[in-house]
Amino acid sequence: MPTLADPARPFKQQAGEHAAGLVQSGMVVGLGTGSTAIFATREIAARLQAGDLRDIVAIATSRATDAAARALGIPMLTDDIPREIDLTIDGADEVDPAMDLIKGGGGALLREKIVAEASRRNVIVVDAGKLSPRLGTHWPLPVEVLEFGWRSQARFLESLGAAVTPRPSDGGLFRTDQGNLILDCRFKPIDDPLGLAGELEARAGLVEHGLFIGIASDLIVAGEDGIRHLRRGQEVATR
Repeated sequence: MPTLADPARPFKQQAGEHAAGLVQSGMVVGLGTGSTAIFATREIAARLQAGDLRDIVAIATSRATDAAARALGIPMLTDDIPREIDLTIDGADEVDPAMDLIKGGGGALLREKIVAEASRRNVIVVDAGKLSPRLGTHWPLPVEVLEFGWRSQARFLESLGAAVTPRPSDGGLFRTDQGNLILDCRFKPIDDPLGLAGELEARAGLVEHGLFIGIASDLIVAGEDGIRHLRRGQEVATR
């Protein structure tokens, strides 16, 4: 969650609230995880309470987001996602010029990708500091792995050129909502994200990776110059 000491907080709030304006009554909405997406969740709840939105139902990309949404009074779908998702609003750790992403800094990458792939439209909200010339320039690639054999997965990732760090938590290892581990992999700038994604997906024991290729339909960026809303291949609005 953002804090008052976070210099990007105002931009995160602007991006999240702008994206929440895309939600319409009757929609099934995916609620993302992280310090930017939470502003969208709060704004959706405020619009519901004000009567501006009706008949909304949502699915969360993490247990933390689910708990926050329920506390805000947003009706939630069951985890089996029985209906198609109209619109998902989520953040990203790094975004390249092709609107491809690295996600998973909060450890929710598996649920985030499941929700994204079940959605007709994926709106990514970021502050301008998340923009990057190439994925991997500023952020390690999270890879979710089974606990069984995780050291062999670390060696495999090292063979692909990564510096691998098991993600820590409270003196032990971080565990995802599914009980898996996260290996943070510094590949440096990634020349071929699609090729790397294919290599990772072919390896048994790698549950999911944080490369989101071709998934974002919209990108909302907030920064010193205002808010930019881009869809693949075009700029929709600038403020």
